[in-house]
Amino acid sequence: MSIYLDAADRFSDVVAATTDWSAESPCEGWTAADVVDHVIDTEREFLARHEIDAGPRPSGAPAQAWAEHLAAIRPLATDDAVTSREFDGVFGRTTIGATLDAFYGFDLVVHGWDLGTSNGRPTTFTEADMDAMEAAFEGFGDHAYDDGVFRSPVEVPQDADRQTRLLARMGRRAPVTA
Repeated sequence: MSIYLDAADRFSDVVAATTDWSAESPCEGWTAADVVDHVIDTEREFLARHEIDAGPRPSGAPAQAWAEHLAAIRPLATDDAVTSREFDGVFGRTTIGATLDAFYGFDLVVHGWDLGTSNGRPTTFTEADMDAMEAAFEGFGDHAYDDGVFRSPVEVPQDADRQTRLLARMGRRAPVTA
């Protein structure tokens, strides 16, 4: 299974557990529903830019829209004719599959945390997630802080755990636990 699909399945679990779609998320000005809309829209916009038809944009309640979106994306993410398609990206020549894994998989893990946090259940990143995030950050370079990507990093204590440091690098503050 691809990194993207693994992240999508875990994001689906967080979506299914979300009860308050109007709750404020860690993404400034966004509700829980806005987080799901953002994920759906950015993935569809990426595919459309590469002339890959994911069908009509799902509407309705966020959980339903996400489920319909993933049902349309899953076959594309497992189709070698789609995933092996090359294009010139910001960081050079790449493929649809590599971008789904490296960028959109990353996006799902981070926004899964945002969504869970909005409802009082922040997710815990796996070691593999954090390895991939750190590698992606190195690849993003200064682009990580382009408009619409991440906010400026926030300070954390020197003894902060790895996940807290990664969240801080993305301009997010981990909830304080007792």
